[in-house]
Amino acid sequence: MTTDFSRFKLAPALLANLESLGYLQMTPIQAEALPHVLAGSDLIAKAKTGSGKTVAFGLGLLNQLNLQSFAVQALVLCPTRELADQVAKELRRLARANANTKVVTLCGGAPFGPQVASLEHGAHIVVGTPGRILKHLQKKTLTLHNAGMVVLDEADRMLDMGFYDDMVEILAATPAQRQTLFFSATYPDKFRELSSAFQRAPVEVSVEVAHTESTIRQYFYEVESGTRAKALASLLSEFRPASTVVFCHTRQQCQEVTEELRQRGVSALALHGDLEQKERDLVLVRFANRSVPVLVATDVAARGLDIKELAAVINYELPRDPDIYIHRIGRTGRAGSTGLALSLFSPAEAHRVNAIEAYQGSKVPLEPLPGLNPSGSFSLSAPMVTLCIDGGRKDKVRPGDILGALTADKALPADKVGTIDIFDHVAYVAIERNLQEKALRILSEKPIKGRRFKVRALK
Repeated sequence: MTTDFSRFKLAPALLANLESLGYLQMTPIQAEALPHVLAGSDLIAKAKTGSGKTVAFGLGLLNQLNLQSFAVQALVLCPTRELADQVAKELRRLARANANTKVVTLCGGAPFGPQVASLEHGAHIVVGTPGRILKHLQKKTLTLHNAGMVVLDEADRMLDMGFYDDMVEILAATPAQRQTLFFSATYPDKFRELSSAFQRAPVEVSVEVAHTESTIRQYFYEVESGTRAKALASLLSEFRPASTVVFCHTRQQCQEVTEELRQRGVSALALHGDLEQKERDLVLVRFANRSVPVLVATDVAARGLDIKELAAVINYELPRDPDIYIHRIGRTGRAGSTGLALSLFSPAEAHRVNAIEAYQGSKVPLEPLPGLNPSGSFSLSAPMVTLCIDGGRKDKVRPGDILGALTADKALPADKVGTIDIFDHVAYVAIERNLQEKALRILSEKPIKGRRFKVRALK
């Protein structure tokens, strides 16, 4: 059977846009789910992060929109703001052939007033987190009477985070005759309760969640109590991955591990639930644009983390659930590249290794820890540095304006400029580290949009 998107009766503009985006062949979850989504069936889909599920539900959602009506016609619920932002960004990319498509993001941690103003101007699609969506419903600034499709993305994580009652109330505010799609990595009991209450004869699809050895190399290291931090340093020193996510269980552990790495000479940032939203945004920007090589994160904080070409995942401690282990390591080895998954465990946690082996149906390789130099310190820096510009979307600054300023008169080659991220009042641009001073000078001296903005390098 062909895996071309053209086998479906999608709008010609959607198909042309898919081709321009390089989406030529469907991923397994797209091939399994999309026929049912387009047929209007309710769906339960089991798929790991990075499997292409946003495209699977996004195409169905966009294909049935009535762009003449600015009532909310589709709702996508996500567990975190990061995932919501990622989903909204992908939906806008998929919809760019229809410039009038309006996608609004409603998440906690962002001001309420501007969200109300956006909704007053109308929206076709709302993407958001349960708490903030519910607040808008309660204040009657959002109505879902015309939401013909509702998507719960990473439904199991929303349940883990205690959103069950919120999800029930939100779903109850949508039409009875709607299409309801659940995407989840696991199926806990509460998930089944939610499905039986709000879905009609859902079709179930699942794609392989285990990772092949050819895609992700997995190594396990036994450590004694109190030696994890040194073991982590040994692995980073030995493998020197260009980008690594280190998974910890708690916020406190994240902070402690990050500080330990910094003391050893490793540039690292922490990502956990105690960070303010601006701090979280900045951490994600700097890691994604390759300005910091190590991100130390909790599972919940890392939801929605979409880093292309992530070189390695390290489990500082193994999770209790093998499903979560598979979900973690699935962030590396994407798009045909080879990934690295390194895991530390104490003798008391050997049963977790056994559970992972049983889940994967194969033995995992146990390796001796590599040595660390006597000082215990080593250098691990990133190839890029992030420059912060005190002007953003509200100042009409666009990525092209920043790139143009840097490359005008061949001041800098375009391939030395990395990712450019624009927020409401600030912009970030990644520059090759050895060109930091030159780029700072250019942006400080040249006007952007006819204005001079303050520019600084982030340390």
